[in-house]
Amino acid sequence: MAKHLHLAIIFKASNLNYGESIGNILSLKKLASEGKNYSYISRQALRYDIVRLLNENYNFGLTPTDRESGVVQFAEGTSIQNYPEIDFFGYMKTGSSKMRKGIVRLTDATSLEPFNNDTDFATNMGLANRNDQKLDNDIFQSEIHKTYYCYTITFNLDEIGEDALDGISLTNQIKAERVKALCNVLKLLYRDIRGKRENLAPLFIIGGLYDCGNPFFYNRLKLEFKKEGNLLCTAMIKDVLAVTMPPNNATVESQTIVGCVNGEFRNVQEIKTSESLSVVSIETFFTNLLSSIDQYYI
Repeated sequence: MAKHLHLAIIFKASNLNYGESIGNILSLKKLASEGKNYSYISRQALRYDIVRLLNENYNFGLTPTDRESGVVQFAEGTSIQNYPEIDFFGYMKTGSSKMRKGIVRLTDATSLEPFNNDTDFATNMGLANRNDQKLDNDIFQSEIHKTYYCYTITFNLDEIGEDALDGISLTNQIKAERVKALCNVLKLLYRDIRGKRENLAPLFIIGGLYDCGNPFFYNRLKLEFKKEGNLLCTAMIKDVLAVTMPPNNATVESQTIVGCVNGEFRNVQEIKTSESLSVVSIETFFTNLLSSIDQYYI
């Protein structure tokens, strides 16, 4: 039976993805929901940093590109055998009319608090004053938003390393190595932007290997901010954990692992609905997840 990896991740960071500028104001990417504005990091930005770290940490080569067909795309001679990037995220090659769908499905990382129109006022006076001619300094503003963000990642383990268009089927060992490398990158994900390095590593993570490809926890993780601390909306999570899946009516809970940084959310233990579900450290979460991936493939 095919297994589907699904993870929902919460992290805390600030000012991660800017869109178009409005005059001298740098504008964050935002979307509207429930009558409020929320900042977000696009899935393309997340993918960029995932691919970058796969290259830096695991020497997964960046897939060559060209403009032979009139648009920038992956080069015709590339394949999933040599480039895990297009194994994970797919490709389109118009010259040979080949298109392989992306196997790894990422969502945008959307803020869990509304954007409150905070801005940072700045100038380049330090540079202007270096010049003896007393140059006028430039004034600009940047929208800022420090908050919790949530995104999900979902894919079918059986589709990794398989490309019928090129007649490629990788060994289970290579598939396992690639998926584990991807998971390890998520554990230590970070992003460099505008002179700072932001930590996108999980503060809370829930997921596992499932009999069904539904992204169970997408749009199901919400926070409440109280005087006594930050709280997870555990009622929604418990409802998801009670869902049953075909073909054997196993519950989502029976195939779920939960990881959390100690002290971040004061009610995280309330997620537990039975002794079979425990809340563990982030490191233990990934240790258990990688072990499950090895067991499935090898």
